[in-house]
Amino acid sequence: MKKNIFYIIVGCIAIALVALFWYSDLLMMPPFMIAVTFVVAVLAIYLIRRKVIDLKEDERDVKITEQAVLRTMQVFWVVFFAFSIGAVMHLLRSPSFPPGIPMGPPPGPSELLSPRMIGFVQLGLLCLMIFLYVGFRIYYAGIYGDWETDEE
Repeated sequence: MKKNIFYIIVGCIAIALVALFWYSDLLMMPPFMIAVTFVVAVLAIYLIRRKVIDLKEDERDVKITEQAVLRTMQVFWVVFFAFSIGAVMHLLRSPSFPPGIPMGPPPGPSELLSPRMIGFVQLGLLCLMIFLYVGFRIYYAGIYGDWETDEE
């Protein structure tokens, strides 16, 4: 299996873990079950990594990895920061009540923008960063000719 396929599988496992964490949170499962699921996922990733065949570390691969990581971080921090600052601003917005109205419980935030869901969305964004990295690896591999066969 190629490295890019491995990264895509890892991304899928990570997104499945986030979905499983969300579902276990809805069912109020004990944290022990979540920890066991995480350990099983890490073991699966380890076993899958052993099947990767192109683990070469030549100068070209180092340059491709360097460029892919740099571009991934440049794009991702802007997206993640924009989402996080929007979420923080939403959470800090306090409801205003006109004078004379009894202070009852404020209207709750929508389920989509609750602090719990914001955390799960952030975890999902972190998982999607893996796919962004794979996209940049493929792009820079095309530029630097990673798929050329230069047999001598």
